Amino acid sequence: MGRAFEYRRAAKEKRWDKMSKVFPKLAKTITVAAKQGGSDPEMNSKLRTAILNAKAQNMPKDNIEAAIKRASGKDEQDIKEIHYEGKAPHGALVLVECATDNPTRTVANVKTHFGKCGGQILQNGSLEFMFSRKAVFEFEKPANLSKDDLELALIDGGLEELDENDDSFYAYAAYSEFGSLSSALESLGIEPKKAALEYIPNTPVEFTEEQLVDIEKLIDRLEDDDDVQAVYTNIA
Repeated sequence: MGRAFEYRRAAKEKRWDKMSKVFPKLAKTITVAAKQGGSDPEMNSKLRTAILNAKAQNMPKDNIEAAIKRASGKDEQDIKEIHYEGKAPHGALVLVECATDNPTRTVANVKTHFGKCGGQILQNGSLEFMFSRKAVFEFEKPANLSKDDLELALIDGGLEELDENDDSFYAYAAYSEFGSLSSALESLGIEPKKAALEYIPNTPVEFTEEQLVDIEKLIDRLEDDDDVQAVYTNIA
């Protein structure tokens, strides 16, 4: 993954540190998961993952429980998951994942963000072959397993790649293997700190520091939007 992996990790950690934005986004993810698959995390892997990620961000238990209860509320508006594709300045490719109760508002806001920053919205499907959707798990290094032993233990769970960085491992698999890899980690007694389905660029592109400043302006605007859940790019 190289520089692209390092950039994505550092950029994501920097932006997700904005707690005033993080908790509402996490709560929305939990509510959507509970509405789609039920309020029991044991029977709903998507909800279980959403709760796991919320806990990793130190979201209070009361907030998590409130988000789950909100899914069954009669007055709760229907929240849809939608995504948009576009180009940032200097030709950087961008995928934007949203969760919204008002798609008309959301698409208008997303178009505005792109327009204000010198980018443009593309027709959905335009970037289909430029990214691969991967299951990604972050977890602490197991004390009793080497990297080689860990790779062997997880390969039957669909593991495609295992990256090591500082005190953490990052396991990658095809998005369809999310459940299998999650079960494989669980069987080893490993509890992920984060788990997600992410879009990984098939051909990462290098940009200059000056170009990255322009691209980051768009990414920051998008991630400050309450309806935006995640932003992915082809930055190397």
